Amino acid sequence: MTRYFDVFNGDADGICALHQLRLAQPLEAILISGVKRDIGLLAQVHAAAGDEITVLDIAMSKNHAALVALLAAGAHVRYFDHHIPGDIPQHPHLDAYIDTDANVCTSLLVNRYLGGSQLIWAVVAAFGDNMAGAARTTAAPLNLSEAQLDDLRNLGECINYNGYGDTLADLFYAPIELYRMVHAYTDPFELIQTEPAYQVLRDGYVEDMARAHAVQPIQVRSGGAVYLLPDATWSRRVSGVFGNRLATDYPERAHAVLTHKPGGGYVVSVRAPQTTKAGADVLCSSFATGGGRRGAAGINHLPEAELEAFVNRFYTIFEKN
Repeated sequence: MTRYFDVFNGDADGICALHQLRLAQPLEAILISGVKRDIGLLAQVHAAAGDEITVLDIAMSKNHAALVALLAAGAHVRYFDHHIPGDIPQHPHLDAYIDTDANVCTSLLVNRYLGGSQLIWAVVAAFGDNMAGAARTTAAPLNLSEAQLDDLRNLGECINYNGYGDTLADLFYAPIELYRMVHAYTDPFELIQTEPAYQVLRDGYVEDMARAHAVQPIQVRSGGAVYLLPDATWSRRVSGVFGNRLATDYPERAHAVLTHKPGGGYVVSVRAPQTTKAGADVLCSSFATGGGRRGAAGINHLPEAELEAFVNRFYTIFEKN
């Protein structure tokens, strides 16, 4: 008997990408996800010949070995992603939909694949992934008011906000649980009006962002600003969305948000200037646990001894741009 696996990033892009697919192509699947930075998810899939695996918004480069092993076992893999993929295996059982354009997220790829049948959820995801321009362009056929677009932006930001954390304990909802809540709705405006979890996330987002905005940057130069957040649950939850907000508020400069980890070192979120959307992947990939895309990237663990080197490299890259 064929088994189905849906493997997805725990952020807005991953959740909305899967939501679109399963609205258009409903089926029961084994769900695999985690906190946003838990991207080595394919290693959790134990599939056999004939099984079907759909992968959404996790970097192929970080899952290459597991992907090759699953293909060798005879599984069929459909892979949607917008991160730098590394070497894409050439295999008859792999269908790869990869686009690393800075204005494309995974949900927009799924929207393209589905011919726009669940368009509004791609808009939610693009807003959540800090692609406001792409979100508005994508939303044009829907003829939405500014108030409605604001509602979709808030929803996308809140779903995205829930994905950040060092462990699932930092989150309001485990991503699989949040996906199931979202998947109960075909209309995002109904979700906004009736789903209690949305208000929980909205209240948490507003409170955590207020705390983050009270933190002063440790360094500001022409190329960008570097922030250091304390070791606290709220810091771990807000780190990525705080970087998104800074990028929106100051589009001509880059931003790095470092958060103290409980066991030492830092988690790092980097946002390239909105005017260039380039350089974040280059910076983060130069550190052992870093990666991402050109406009937004991160480092899962930056040792304290490498903080100075990181800051220097940050300005070397972004003051040139």
